[in-house]
Amino acid sequence: MRRWRFLLFSGLFMVDAPLAEPQAIPPATQSQIDSRIASSHADVAVAFRTLDGKSEFFYHADEPFHAASTMKVPVMIELFHQVQEGKLQLNEQIPIHVEFHSIVDGSLYKLDPADDSEIALYNAKGKTRTISQLCDLMITVSSNLATNLLIEKLGVENIQVATKSLNAGGMHVLRGVEDPKAFAKGLNNTTTARGLLVLMTAIADGQAVNASSSEQMLEILEHQKFNEGIPTGLPPGTRVAHKTGEITKIHHDAAIVYAPRPFVLVILVRGLVDAKDSAAVISDITRLLYQSTQ
Repeated sequence: MRRWRFLLFSGLFMVDAPLAEPQAIPPATQSQIDSRIASSHADVAVAFRTLDGKSEFFYHADEPFHAASTMKVPVMIELFHQVQEGKLQLNEQIPIHVEFHSIVDGSLYKLDPADDSEIALYNAKGKTRTISQLCDLMITVSSNLATNLLIEKLGVENIQVATKSLNAGGMHVLRGVEDPKAFAKGLNNTTTARGLLVLMTAIADGQAVNASSSEQMLEILEHQKFNEGIPTGLPPGTRVAHKTGEITKIHHDAAIVYAPRPFVLVILVRGLVDAKDSAAVISDITRLLYQSTQ
């Protein structure tokens, strides 16, 4: 579909010229990325687009992957949506508990700090934390406990509605994390690289809820503590707002990169046991895309 640029001049809209369709990255770069993925022996998906809309690259971008902790991005978006609607306040206190209901039969399961990337919140059981504090823990240190507490508060159905409203159909949030009965039945949160690209682009463009909410989300994403993937493929000091996701044989990174030509990049990796190997794949692909588009 052709896109057109409109100019506001003397109170009249005037058609200027059709905007050029996004251009693919250079064939040589595509070949290098293909070779790097083939040598990794992993399943990899990539979605890349500069924020000026002039360059893009997609590789298996519509293939579904286990979302791992990248599903925390739509949770954050719905959180700010409900705050904007006045349903919640960021300073609202939430009681801390560690038991949740399975989506399979409603039975209780308990989160284990040994399976979480953040354990301090477990020591606050019986106390409270603000929604803002939980959101920060969910994104920056990928706390599973904070995530489940927020999903319980927001409603998983509302999270999926918000995702669909942004046309990110590739992201499917069914449940909180560490639901063993759901996992056994294959009821997992899934995403595509394109779906995550849509969500991250909405935040970058100030269109995820509204400009003010998007700016707050960007600030949280910039404080990400796990930086072994996309950031290592960029020049030191490059501003990056991103969310990672990592479980056994799964390693993802979804980022807004404020390079000279800012871009959104999502890389999903499946099948590698050693996280150092998957991080190297993510880093190398990032470096190739950066070098060919900046």
